[in-house]
Amino acid sequence: MMYQRPRRNRRSEAIRSAVRETRLHPSQLVVPLFLTDGSSHRQVIPSLNVAYRMSGDETEREIEACLKLGLDKFIVFPAVEDSLKDKVASYSYAEDNFYLKVARNLKERFPEACLISDVAMDPYSSDGHDGYVEDGRIVNDVTLPILQKMSIAQAQAGFDILGPSDMMDGRVGAMREALDEAGYYETGIMSYTAKYASAFYGPFRDALDSAPKSGDKKTYQMDPANKFEALVEGELDTVEGADFLMVKPALHYLDVIGLMKENFSLPIAAYHVSGECAMLIAAAERGWVDRARGVDETLTSISRAGADVIITYFAREWAERFKNS
Repeated sequence: MMYQRPRRNRRSEAIRSAVRETRLHPSQLVVPLFLTDGSSHRQVIPSLNVAYRMSGDETEREIEACLKLGLDKFIVFPAVEDSLKDKVASYSYAEDNFYLKVARNLKERFPEACLISDVAMDPYSSDGHDGYVEDGRIVNDVTLPILQKMSIAQAQAGFDILGPSDMMDGRVGAMREALDEAGYYETGIMSYTAKYASAFYGPFRDALDSAPKSGDKKTYQMDPANKFEALVEGELDTVEGADFLMVKPALHYLDVIGLMKENFSLPIAAYHVSGECAMLIAAAERGWVDRARGVDETLTSISRAGADVIITYFAREWAERFKNS
């Protein structure tokens, strides 16, 4: 006689929803935004047609729409003109930096929104790397003071959480020290703890025009073959004062997300990156997969793996369906 029949708990949506182990909510999602200088500018990213380069006024409209859907966390990236880039990324902390000006305006208009920054040299560097380049090498310890200046400028602008995406050794501790000395004790750090040298960043780099001018990022981003190295990075970031630990990319590193969740008490963030989203969009456009179901399954899998926070270009699309469901 068959006493256990797992299918009994699958026979209707009412029963399936009662025993569902993983539940998504808009409060778990972070909306990525690409910011440009100027006004009345909204340009689609051809390789990622759910994302746009937007001026400050368009960004305000986007945030206003997202807040109505229950989305209140935004990670903002600057698209900087080449003429403003130099070897030491000095525009990143300049008083006339449009990114910092817009952040102040956004925080003033939407105090309830959580603004997350990007801390790295590559948007502002003439070399296109996350760290200072000398004789073809990324010089770690020369980079840290630059990141400290950038961090203080972003905290002054009103960012709630800073996101060091550079993968320099010791940068979380350097940032935390600089922030605390400047009185920004409450400014959080969402560290890109396990950021891999991935093939899936292409559309993002198109959006910001931030690809390296020479070489690659393999000397500072992690090897995709490595899993347990993420624990080393996680231990360091925790000790140095991080408030969140991030895994990037997400979908291709679900095992790493699970490992981080099992080993650290800090919240785990996961970045569902541009290339991962573009793959799903392309497949759906060709009729190979159902887009809505594919997005649901993808975000659920990232949450199920252990992510407390998910950065995804599908945030608004998913939240609109959630609101109407």
